[in-house]
Amino acid sequence: MSRAPSSPSAASRRVEAFSVVVPAHNEADNVGPLIEEIFAATRAFPPLEVIFVDDGSSDATADEVLKAAARHPQVVLVRHHGRFGQSAGVRSGAEAASAPWIATLDGDGQNDPADIPALIAQAESAEPAPALVAGLRRKRRDTLSKRLASRFANGLRSRLLGDHCPDTGCGLKLIRRDVLLGLPYFSALHRFLPALVQIHGWPMAMATVNHRPRERGATKYSNWQRGLVGLFDLFGVLWLKKRTRRPRPDSVSVERAGGRSAASAADGGLEG
Repeated sequence: MSRAPSSPSAASRRVEAFSVVVPAHNEADNVGPLIEEIFAATRAFPPLEVIFVDDGSSDATADEVLKAAARHPQVVLVRHHGRFGQSAGVRSGAEAASAPWIATLDGDGQNDPADIPALIAQAESAEPAPALVAGLRRKRRDTLSKRLASRFANGLRSRLLGDHCPDTGCGLKLIRRDVLLGLPYFSALHRFLPALVQIHGWPMAMATVNHRPRERGATKYSNWQRGLVGLFDLFGVLWLKKRTRRPRPDSVSVERAGGRSAASAADGGLEG
């Protein structure tokens, strides 16, 4: 892994600003503690906003977000009036965000907000400049059955898609907003971000992160649910990979009368 840069100036930063997006369904007990952890972890370089997307919760998730917003004006609540899933939550949060970078966290408290600065440091230092920094969980704090199912799914996906990422299921990621919103959307997008970003020609980096046991609330999916849906999506992404032929963003420029434009896809001047 690349070393973190020594406090780059604002003018030289790749990550000029970021928003945090947290999709959540029935996570009322986790909202308050997680928000406090996010602000404590990012005190040196705070997010423009912390966006919680309430995905059709039947508990007090939205109420807890609004309570936190009274303490922290940067907290934003986005509501889904129905349950649409984690990928929909990530996308709705990104659409509502105002920063050019998005840090995503799961709403169950298992991702550690203290790792957000490490993702930013990797985005600043990795070469080539990544559009995505994916978290790699150092030690999974899940049940044995969940770990085994995840290991099998990651191995199969990696062999078929060649995304070189051993842990795409980690919810802790940092991604350019324009790149995320430029990807084709489907309901399990969040599990295939490393593959999709690379399919569309953008560099990716990884950073080792912490993983914590769930202390409050209950998991929302069984291993069978994840596995069956994931298998269909895997073959869909494989089809997309075979059918996607486009130049790398850094090999595209725009020219107009009077000279070459300074904008390029690699600089964010073109949609990826």
